[in-house]
Amino acid sequence: MLKVRIFSFSYLYSGLPEDTTGNGGGFIFDCRFIYNPGRNIEFFDLTGKDEAVKNFLDKQQEMQEFLKNTFNIIDPAIENYISRNFTDLMVSFGCTGGQHRSVYSAQKLLEHINQKYPEVKTELTHINL
Repeated sequence: MLKVRIFSFSYLYSGLPEDTTGNGGGFIFDCRFIYNPGRNIEFFDLTGKDEAVKNFLDKQQEMQEFLKNTFNIIDPAIENYISRNFTDLMVSFGCTGGQHRSVYSAQKLLEHINQKYPEVKTELTHINL
């Protein structure tokens, strides 16, 4: 059975997540080009798991295009890994502080995989929360 491990992380505070499977890593997506909600005082102490931040990012066209493109990369990889009986896939999302954009993106990928590929086991880790 395929297990997809999803991470959010901070480029500034933690750096790239470690791959403990011995496969040497996986997909890494950089969210820093998307406007950072943390620059707005009302979102500063919140995270990508909070409704206000999610609503803000839901309305950002760049974020929605980014997620669409990410899913278009990850979906064929999942299907390929399943067909080849691979057991591990790692997908990581990084942003400056690892609190808003990367967390939101990781949550969205988790939801997408769970809905589209119910046979795939998922594991989500927010390194900087």
